[in-house]
Amino acid sequence: MSDEEHHFEAKGDAGASKTYPQQAGTIRKNGYIVIKNRPCKVVEVSTSKTGKHGHAKCHFVGIDIFNNKKLEDIVPSSHNCDVPHVTRTDYQLIDISEDGFVSLLTETGGTKDDLRLPTDDNLLGQIKDGFAEGKDLVVTVMSSMGEEQICALKDIGPKN
Repeated sequence: MSDEEHHFEAKGDAGASKTYPQQAGTIRKNGYIVIKNRPCKVVEVSTSKTGKHGHAKCHFVGIDIFNNKKLEDIVPSSHNCDVPHVTRTDYQLIDISEDGFVSLLTETGGTKDDLRLPTDDNLLGQIKDGFAEGKDLVVTVMSSMGEEQICALKDIGPKN
């Protein structure tokens, strides 16, 4: 071996995949699936019978979890589909900046400043109103395939 030291840049996700394979026939309603490279929540699944020469096919209808667009895909039931890793994390809201970004408190005590306010008007109104009233707010951030978005809000009481 050589005397040189090798230095590797540390990656935060340890190279983990953004998706995992799952057989199409086992994916059910309310599960997740990747359609056209977008993470989707499955709202409808129908399976067709096998033809004379073919496979049974699964017809998926999914709603994109970030932009709420409806997407469809048809896959042979014996083939694998990509299923996104979807995680939800709660953060305490510290501040809302004028340019539409939020400042969140992480569990380790650091701050997370790279998230925009949600585009959903109802949720956006609740966050802005609650923050203006000085309430302690906890937002739920859904992340999948390298994207993150605020998807829910909890009020944990007034600030002391």
